[in-house]
Amino acid sequence: QVQLVESGGALVQAGGSLRLSCAASGRTFSSYVVGWFRQVPGKEREFVAGITPSGGLTLYSDSVTGRFTISRDKAKNTVYLQMNNLKIEDTAVYYCAGRQATAVTRTRAMYDYWGQGTQVTVSS
Repeated sequence: QVQLVESGGALVQAGGSLRLSCAASGRTFSSYVVGWFRQVPGKEREFVAGITPSGGLTLYSDSVTGRFTISRDKAKNTVYLQMNNLKIEDTAVYYCAGRQATAVTRTRAMYDYWGQGTQVTVSS
């Protein structure tokens, strides 16, 4: 069993930066693929970024490529999402999710564990 807790969400101006954290409990977290998703009211939760257990491979949605970076610190059982050059359309609740696998997937249903979410609001 893995429990995930997100933090770092805040109100920020367009063009600014934030770093989200996803802290995990459970000794097997290092063997988990971790994904970041986001959701706005009335829309489906969408894939943002994912990272393999080793941290060697990452995957991003087209909308965040070049602006967001996902990374993981195995010693701290934490995955980060560094978000730069934020845009108003990045406003959403951001969730981290985990699945015990080797390959990153964009498919929401493939993830078994979810955090409670953290709000990111980007203002003009």
